[in-house]
Amino acid sequence: MSAEAWTLLVVAVVLAVATLAVAVAVLVRLVRARRSLRRAGLPEGRPWAFWAAVAYLVLPVDLMPDPVYLDDIGVLLLALKSLRADRGPN
Repeated sequence: MSAEAWTLLVVAVVLAVATLAVAVAVLVRLVRARRSLRRAGLPEGRPWAFWAAVAYLVLPVDLMPDPVYLDDIGVLLLALKSLRADRGPN
């Protein structure tokens, strides 16, 4: 392989790892939001949104190939927004 190909491969791997890290960080925020809703005794609203987002992240079927986690991040953010909206005003 040429030096350019190696550079391109390294950049692709770094970007894939970075997007995976963002997806995991958003998943952690989603789980924490769900836990805080349960601890506060508030209704969780749409529990299917939480489980659908987690399943979408874990399952291999995606809108985009898995090295690109942008669709997973979007689904997780939508679920997080849904949980926060169900929580109501602070």
